[in-house]
Amino acid sequence: MSKPIIIESVFARELIDSRGFPTVEVEIAARRSDGTSPTIRTTAMVPSGASTGDGEALELRDGDRTRFHGKGVLHAVENVNKKIAPSLRNQEFARQTILDDHLIELDGTPNKSGLGANAILGVSLAYARAEAMAYNTPLYSNIASNFESNGTTLPVPLMNVINGGAHADNELAIQEFMIVPAGFSSFRDALRAGCEIFHTLKKIIHAQGLSTNVGDEGGFAPNFHGENLHEQALSVLVRAIKDSGYKPGKDVFLALDSASSEFSKKEKPGSEILYNFEGSLRTSLEMIEIYSKWINAYPILSIEDGLSEHDWNGWKLITEKLGSKCQLVGDDLFVTNSNLLKKGIENETANSILIKPNQIGTVTETLETVKMAQKSGYTAVTSHRSGETEDTFIADLAVGTDCGQIKTGSASRTDRIAKYNQLLRIEERLGSQAKFAGLEGFGKLKRN
Repeated sequence: MSKPIIIESVFARELIDSRGFPTVEVEIAARRSDGTSPTIRTTAMVPSGASTGDGEALELRDGDRTRFHGKGVLHAVENVNKKIAPSLRNQEFARQTILDDHLIELDGTPNKSGLGANAILGVSLAYARAEAMAYNTPLYSNIASNFESNGTTLPVPLMNVINGGAHADNELAIQEFMIVPAGFSSFRDALRAGCEIFHTLKKIIHAQGLSTNVGDEGGFAPNFHGENLHEQALSVLVRAIKDSGYKPGKDVFLALDSASSEFSKKEKPGSEILYNFEGSLRTSLEMIEIYSKWINAYPILSIEDGLSEHDWNGWKLITEKLGSKCQLVGDDLFVTNSNLLKKGIENETANSILIKPNQIGTVTETLETVKMAQKSGYTAVTSHRSGETEDTFIADLAVGTDCGQIKTGSASRTDRIAKYNQLLRIEERLGSQAKFAGLEGFGKLKRN
């Protein structure tokens, strides 16, 4: 930015997220310091996760069981209004990094437990919007300017259409089964294919007498019966792709989020991590063999959190065995933390990272982690959380960083669709400059 902006006021309130629990919304009033703009007002809402990594920045909850089952965020709101706001009022900030450094210093803890990552992130996101609006710049373009990228790449959507694990009440251990419409020339066409497959899938599931209710992220949560439950889910997805008139492995691929920390265990301290999967305790190697079998049988392009966040030896092994032909995404493993990502890069562990701003707590730290990943040859996948809002920041973030991939749920629930609609708007605004990432967004994988 050529001139700093002056923050006139900061105010936070408690609102409700997509799961009916409270979250923080922050409103900022600001103006250009050169006096050439009127006061502008921006807001940002903070999401929340169901399955979370141990290393995530602290989401401050009240713990008062008489309100929202202890999940209120009045303390986080108070921290914004009584601690953060006075320190920002009538102050000039030339760029995002200065604002975020100020927030980190004000908090004074390694995991943002002083003020709460939800309090800090709300301010950081709202400031990013204020900076863009003050200079009449689209948010994705302003992010690209701070990130030193082109800001013209529309991401491939990884659409969670079958839910399991912590996102659904069924017997599937794997948390997300996703369709990946990567074989198209535009985001609009890719999204259309995803929506069509979603509706075809609903008909197939209904015809099998299974539930078509949806989980936290808008995907179906059928309770498959019998053996090989996970392969039943994979097979029904392949059928839905074909029945929609598309070619599996050419037009549309599959992806998984195992969220395996949720079904991993240690028999005793210091022992090997095991996985309670389909009725048996499996070793890391046995899980890797299952994934390898699936990759050979189905058009699986990406596996997220295939092993536990604590199973670094297993992650090393899965990367050696499968990393050349499948994107291996660290979510709980890295929690958008550059220090953990650095460890993974040095140990040649995984080849991709999930990017969730609320895991780390500021826009600046989020961008630093994406930059580190891209410089090291890792792909980056911008992501929502299971507890979402109508805020569309991550859509602009995905384009602004040219990361090439986004996870923002299924083709249902407005909190998910809002992000897709924002990407459609961005694609339209970019016009001929817009580029759809397609398969190039997944790096140099050697497909069968």
